[in-house]
Amino acid sequence: MRLLHYFAHDLAVDEPTAGHVISAYALGVVVGAPIIAVLSARLPRRTLLVSLMTLFALANGLSALSPSYEWMLAFRFLSGLPHGAYFGIAALVAASLVPPEKRTMAVGRVLLGLTVATIIGVPAANWLGQAVGWRWGFAVVMALALTCAVMVAIFAPVDRPSATASPWRELSALRSKQVWLTLGIGAIGFGGLFSVYTYFGSTLIDVTHVSPTVVPLVFSAFGIGMTAGNLFVPRYADRAIMPTAGILLVWSAIVLALYPLAAHNIWTVSLDVMALGFGGALATVLQTRLMDVAGEAQSLAAALNHSAFNVANALGPWLGGMAIAAGYGWTSTGWVGCGLALCGLIVWAISRGLNDEERHAHGHVDSPPDRHPRFADDTSQ
Repeated sequence: MRLLHYFAHDLAVDEPTAGHVISAYALGVVVGAPIIAVLSARLPRRTLLVSLMTLFALANGLSALSPSYEWMLAFRFLSGLPHGAYFGIAALVAASLVPPEKRTMAVGRVLLGLTVATIIGVPAANWLGQAVGWRWGFAVVMALALTCAVMVAIFAPVDRPSATASPWRELSALRSKQVWLTLGIGAIGFGGLFSVYTYFGSTLIDVTHVSPTVVPLVFSAFGIGMTAGNLFVPRYADRAIMPTAGILLVWSAIVLALYPLAAHNIWTVSLDVMALGFGGALATVLQTRLMDVAGEAQSLAAALNHSAFNVANALGPWLGGMAIAAGYGWTSTGWVGCGLALCGLIVWAISRGLNDEERHAHGHVDSPPDRHPRFADDTSQ
């Protein structure tokens, strides 16, 4: 996103048109996550992670060499294909290495990579675009991805796929109402965050009236909030995962409702987006929730979580853009986001109610779920 201005000029398209390459990446995530998770059911997880990160490196290298806008679209779609499956499988590997009561903390550590990227990567990309050109931004990503692939090959535990693993077993996740409801919480409730984040740069310049050089620093405040959330929230989510998800949705709704008021001052808007980033820990919480409700279809459910968040990445900006186009101003994205967070809370309430009914019908007590057998059996160090 921070390189959009630079490659739009170089590829001779306007910025709204250039923005389609961001949508192409998101579409790649949505499409690639479930397909790769299903087709790779019989592959060892370490092998799959190395292969996915290598593909990611290759696609980013090709993006850096894009000769035209059309090729850029294709290469960004290709870059998005391994994204969801990689993070989903990585979360499962992390969860398999810790006791059940620390699963969410382990998943949060994996997703810290995304949050640190918003602190370092956003201003670094902006600086690279200005200093040496946008193509070097993608080249750096390629180098980091290759380094990651090598480190996973060295440090990830050797594993063996389950003897009963198959594409059909992974597809069984689609029969679960709780899987669909959990994905719905993310796809809708998380859209509020993206509705604000997408137009945040323009809001800072036109409403807060800050210098363009200050914008990346305020974006870093958002990343600091996300990092803090992923370090702090999982401690509680491992004890009560659904209540934690509900609290995060309420938190996000309140923070988003305050955004139109906070946007007029650099200090209040920085605190507000930092708080909004803190609520981004919902991604980690829902990742663990899917492990609990997916049964034997762990890989597909874990990957679909990232498809759901990329649906949110499309839904939030689209609705926020409609509000701006209707003349309600840049800060109207806060109200749109608040509405989406509350809609996500409704889906959460339905899921929680159905979960309580199922527990009551089976005579279960309210206790943390047992560790899934696949977590224990599929990985050996």
